Amino acid sequence: MGVGSLNLYVKESGNQDASRMMVFLHGGGVSGWMWNKQVSFFKDSWCLVPDLPGHGRSSGDHVSFSIKETAEQICDLISAKADGREVVVVGFSLGAQILVDMMCQNPELIHYAVVNSALLRPMPAALRMIVPSVRLSFPLMRRRWFSKLQAGTLYVGEDDFEHYYAESLQMNQKLLVSVLTENMSYSLSPQIAESNARLLVTVGEKERGIMRKSAEDLVGHSDRAVGVVFPGIGHGIPLANPELFNHVVDGWLGTGAVSSDVDSIRANPR
Repeated sequence: MGVGSLNLYVKESGNQDASRMMVFLHGGGVSGWMWNKQVSFFKDSWCLVPDLPGHGRSSGDHVSFSIKETAEQICDLISAKADGREVVVVGFSLGAQILVDMMCQNPELIHYAVVNSALLRPMPAALRMIVPSVRLSFPLMRRRWFSKLQAGTLYVGEDDFEHYYAESLQMNQKLLVSVLTENMSYSLSPQIAESNARLLVTVGEKERGIMRKSAEDLVGHSDRAVGVVFPGIGHGIPLANPELFNHVVDGWLGTGAVSSDVDSIRANPR
């Protein structure tokens, strides 16, 4: 069911009596539907899937976005709902940055964290180009052919495209600039080392080098981290190959180890 919480739309499903609560944080430009195949796989857990501010059913009148403030909201949501359960949080891209910030803000709240494709190094050159780039591309986002191209880069399938396109139409220009600015200016805080969460850090083999370096940075800042590279995949493993992603996450939650289907990440020195 969907519930209103802290001005966020949150879809709840699975087994509310379970001892484990899983929270899934989507990336920018999509919403909670991107986790449908994860939620169905982990149906024996209690699953919470928020639509982040300005996205999906949490769109409202937002004209700005803050990773820090959203992390605070999700921490409050978990604190209100956990009720002694083991807490697992899974984040992709923008959602993964929020998850990292959550671990810095509240080091004891989360027991297991899956950080997938988090950009943790600022991109100053790209930051300078956000406003002119959005000004040029924003009108194209209203066109189906352009939205199809964008959807392809995120591995959004035919079954989800109409949902993706509808949400592209509701995104406003100021919010998009704000989301991109937050995303490309975010940096990893040394406070991450204080988190008690067990950490699975993942990245796709075909992602940009800065994404791989960000993953290496994060692994290097946590004594409880395991890092893996998904072979042959770009930005979007939960959608590109949900079976493999679910298998790796489930195995790691159960044993603390990862399967031989993925490669390990070496930590960057601190």
